Amino acid sequence: MTIRRLRPDDAADFQALRLAALLDTPEAFASSHEEEQGLPLDEVARRFGRDAGPGVLGAWHEGALVGVVGLRRQPLRKLSHKAEIWGMYVAPAARGLGLARQLMEAVLALARETAGIAKVTLSVDAANVAAIALYESLGFVVFGRESDAMRIGTDVRNDLQMSLSLHPAGA
Repeated sequence: MTIRRLRPDDAADFQALRLAALLDTPEAFASSHEEEQGLPLDEVARRFGRDAGPGVLGAWHEGALVGVVGLRRQPLRKLSHKAEIWGMYVAPAARGLGLARQLMEAVLALARETAGIAKVTLSVDAANVAAIALYESLGFVVFGRESDAMRIGTDVRNDLQMSLSLHPAGA
């Protein structure tokens, strides 16, 4: 298993995994398959360029991209001490290998290495017990719950907002 920052030339692999993720677990993403399926590769590649923020990490297993997670910093000066984890996904064939934990540890290391980031946030489907347990085991705490956060057809989903202080008081 290799985890590394994605580059623009990884756009086709990322897009294929992302589209599969949007079909596999639509409740985990604000975007939909329909919204992303027609994105040109150069637009997808911009997510990994120099101006894309801290970055997107990919996990490669046996030559295939099987997991991703992104980190984006808040662009406004007063909020720039915060970063958001987005797009966390591990392909079904790679689940059970501890890859989700490895990706999260790697993205948190990236956040800690990025000057000025003091806090990381994420949103998670309130019914995703496994993801919530993983995030809590890494020190994330729930600070909010949004009812009716997302609608997928007639299915109403709730989200939890979680945060992790990278520099706890007294540390």
